[in-house]
Amino acid sequence: MEFEHHSEKLLPKRKFYWRIVNYSTITLLFLSISLGIGVLGYHYLNDLPWIDALVNASMILTGMGPVDPLKNDSAKWFASLYAIFSGIAFLSSVAVFLSPMVHRFLHKLHIDESNN
Repeated sequence: MEFEHHSEKLLPKRKFYWRIVNYSTITLLFLSISLGIGVLGYHYLNDLPWIDALVNASMILTGMGPVDPLKNDSAKWFASLYAIFSGIAFLSSVAVFLSPMVHRFLHKLHIDESNN
């Protein structure tokens, strides 16, 4: 999915909205996979029930921190690596989600500037 060049016309609103839907879908898919990794890791490595694993993975993914104590060294290793991954994943997914809107804003500024 490429963006239009600055020398091209602004994308029509209908196509722009579809671009937002596409980028939102990519973002949700990536976040769902990331959350799934966390849930599986907390469930199997820290012996947490599924709902507690979901809470812990959700809290780590959004940068809030874990809820339940870690029971063993493998869970601690997983939590450390998942926290590092989550910090990068969450910020990257926000960037992907916002990229169509930021691009359109900058593209519109460039068009408006060249008309003066």
